Amino acid sequence: MKKGLFIFLGIIVILAGASYAVLTLDFNRFNKESYYIQITQDGEKLEDRLDNGETMVRYGYKVDAINEDGKHKELEFSANKQLRKGAYLMLYVNKEGEVTSYDEVSKKDMPKDAS
Repeated sequence: MKKGLFIFLGIIVILAGASYAVLTLDFNRFNKESYYIQITQDGEKLEDRLDNGETMVRYGYKVDAINEDGKHKELEFSANKQLRKGAYLMLYVNKEGEVTSYDEVSKKDMPKDAS
């Protein structure tokens, strides 16, 4: 009886831990390469019409980004708003070269060659 209770509680703990990990991990940032940029111009306005007739507005950016090793890469990404000119961003890039997410960072977090 006690052995069965311990097994049951162990399974509950494992499931709770797995649920917590799935809910808190951001898979758009997990295991991605980091590239850095400074926003110097406005993004290109992109409009998509949804099936329900609504228009979704995004802003597209084509940038020359740099990683911490000094490697440059031409990247394209979009944001749901115009990004602030002068903002420093860290872009998360997957193995296919797609930007999956971004975070604003301070100038001191930028690689020397990027700022």
